[in-house]
Amino acid sequence: MKKHIIAAAAFCLLISAATVVLAQADVYPNKPVRLIVPFPPGGSVDVVARLLAPKLAESLGQAVVIENRSGASGIIGTEAVARAKPDGYTLMINTIPFVTNAHLYDRVPYDALNDFVPISLLSSSPLAIVVHPSVPARSVGELLKLAKSRPGALNYSAAGAGTNPHIAGELFNMLGKVDIVAIQYKGGGPALVGVLGGQVGINYPNVSEAVPHVSANRLRVIAVTGAKRSPAFPDVPTVAEAGLPGYEFVTWHGLLAPKGTPEAIISLLNAKLKAVLRSPELSARFEQMGFDVIASSPGEFADHLKRENEKWAKVIKERNIRVE
Repeated sequence: MKKHIIAAAAFCLLISAATVVLAQADVYPNKPVRLIVPFPPGGSVDVVARLLAPKLAESLGQAVVIENRSGASGIIGTEAVARAKPDGYTLMINTIPFVTNAHLYDRVPYDALNDFVPISLLSSSPLAIVVHPSVPARSVGELLKLAKSRPGALNYSAAGAGTNPHIAGELFNMLGKVDIVAIQYKGGGPALVGVLGGQVGINYPNVSEAVPHVSANRLRVIAVTGAKRSPAFPDVPTVAEAGLPGYEFVTWHGLLAPKGTPEAIISLLNAKLKAVLRSPELSARFEQMGFDVIASSPGEFADHLKRENEKWAKVIKERNIRVE
């Protein structure tokens, strides 16, 4: 009889727990949702967050409050999300440093593949390779030739160790067999200012960030980093086309939640995101800013993260990149 009573009690507890989870999902959200951007304002992650937040808030019926928590190539904000309560009210948009940091630092206070739940891969975008007008290179071939004639003398600005411009630049170094030195800035905005002011010669900004400065003849674009040409620069070749076969760098932006966030909430957010991202209005805005909408499932995003982790681990190891 005791065994039957214990089993019945355990069953009731399970039913009660499941009911609580379902009830949470049914009323979610009933307060503002915090969206952590682990980088400074002005970079591509921040841009995507600010394009997405108003429409997602409208769909959820609650405010989506963006919080920039930058520092240590995204580690500070990412750790805050890993330690947040897994109730769907703290979310994060991140990009390539999310998986590269573990290969760059001796210790990272979270496990990118196990301490978070992927919600959706939102979008992707190529970068542009731009040079200050003082740099005597008008093509990838000319830049490679210049770099080989002056090893270690050229430099490029990056947004911090392991960030998108840094990894794109090191991939260029690796495949081109050159040594263009990375100068680290505290974010993509300051890195772009560095090349605009001529403090550094080369930069790898998002295409949308490059357009106004190229149009104003303040910078010269020599290539785009994707597998195909960008509509923003239809006459500009890809890096592979321009003389560096095998080069391809496409940045991505994905939404994640802390591990333990109820599956029902993840499914709800994914469905809302797909509808919002594929709406004509937001799709047009993303295209205008140089982003390709993806709107993946959670499983597709999880698979993407594993592939990216393996891919960039090899580049980092071969280039012997470390952060002290």
